[in-house]
Amino acid sequence: MFHKEGHKIIVITFISVVGCSLLVNSFIDINWLRTITMVTLLVFLILILQFFRNPKRHTDLNEKQVISPVDGKVVVIEEVFEKEYFKEKRLQVSVFMSPLNVHVTRYPIGGKVLYSKYHPGKYLVAWHPKASEENERTTVVVENKTYGKVLHRQIAGALAKRIVNYAKVNDKPTQGDESGFIKFGSRVDLYLPLDTKIKVKLNQKVSGGESVIAEINE
Repeated sequence: MFHKEGHKIIVITFISVVGCSLLVNSFIDINWLRTITMVTLLVFLILILQFFRNPKRHTDLNEKQVISPVDGKVVVIEEVFEKEYFKEKRLQVSVFMSPLNVHVTRYPIGGKVLYSKYHPGKYLVAWHPKASEENERTTVVVENKTYGKVLHRQIAGALAKRIVNYAKVNDKPTQGDESGFIKFGSRVDLYLPLDTKIKVKLNQKVSGGESVIAEINE
């Protein structure tokens, strides 16, 4: 199953690969060179297909928990001052996605969308300290009555040249629903209440829509 954001790119890539394959067959007479070129084209097509895959995920709905919005690796867990919306200290948890990860972004909690904003910007590498403030990004804040407010921020990286954000103010998504898509690798930041209980560790691999990032500290 492929994500709708990739349909156009997949069709264009498929047509291009078929066209190039026909040209290679017609104009390259050296067997080893023709084989290498054909294999390279096939690998390229496979990479595009796997990038836009959209596997089904089973989300255990729980208003007391925050789930990972994306697949990837936890690269930041720290207390920071969130400048855009909360304007106060929050716990930041960041998940870095490689080009091989699934790039669907999902709502970490269900509830009501209070804020959704796109920011144009640079394309620094996603792990750069200033990426969350200077790169192209979108910021979404969702609130539910049990957990409170959670901010998730899609951040473009050196390869990611387009962020898609579906969230609109007053939407009422269910936890795990699709909130967007980032093309070709990047990261997503979560900003959580200071008294939340973090359930992941640095360098831990997580799955979007399934892995629990944090829960209410009772």
